[in-house]
Amino acid sequence: MAAIDKVRVLVVGDSGVGKTSLTHLIANNEPLTSPGWTVGCSVEVKLHEYKEGTPAQNTFFVELWDVGGSISHKNTRSVFYNPTHGIILVHDLTNRKSQENLQRWLAEILNKEGKDALKGADTIDMDPEQFLGSTQIPILVIGTKLDVLDEGHKQKIVNRTSAGGIAEQCGADEICLNCHESRSLAAGTTDSVKLARFFDKVIERKYHSRDTGRKYATNYTTSMAGTFGTFQGLQPGAQNPTFGYLNTNPVTESLS
Repeated sequence: MAAIDKVRVLVVGDSGVGKTSLTHLIANNEPLTSPGWTVGCSVEVKLHEYKEGTPAQNTFFVELWDVGGSISHKNTRSVFYNPTHGIILVHDLTNRKSQENLQRWLAEILNKEGKDALKGADTIDMDPEQFLGSTQIPILVIGTKLDVLDEGHKQKIVNRTSAGGIAEQCGADEICLNCHESRSLAAGTTDSVKLARFFDKVIERKYHSRDTGRKYATNYTTSMAGTFGTFQGLQPGAQNPTFGYLNTNPVTESLS
């Protein structure tokens, strides 16, 4: 069987913003009716067609690593940050603080020690070149709970997120979603196109370079594709068929 390559995308944000519902929607094309507690990290796997409809089309696995957002476990979750091929920053459209905290999440991930180098600071003077210039990690920003907003506030909130927010600072696309509606990411919609474009960038960063061209890392086979689903609550020293051993302390997140 031909091998299928993989990339790892971190899905991060404050507790309760809806990361679990989001990753389930992306991976399964359907809403999650009863989101549970994320313990440590929950992994969903999506088959993505790179450059779909072009001669370069190829199939990849995209691992969506939904990292628990509890602030009390910020020093233990860095084990999930390596390697990082792409980052989805998630915030709650009804909670402005969760949007402001995305800068701290980005700083935490990109800090070499996996710790918040800006601990104790009230504000962060975000310099995209400082954080992204050497890594070029693709970023996508997603605002959730669009369905909670009434019509009078939707446009105001959406305009607020795009004006001067972290997406603009990082040159990233931004999506506002209702994760309880499967049509939110229906094929051909603007948001689904942005998501596919983001995944293409993640794949290009890992497998393409100007000097050497295509590189392959054969970790999966097509015969394994049907066995993949959700890997909930990766535990200390626990073994699973895809990711081997993860030796870290579990962290707990509120419902999202």
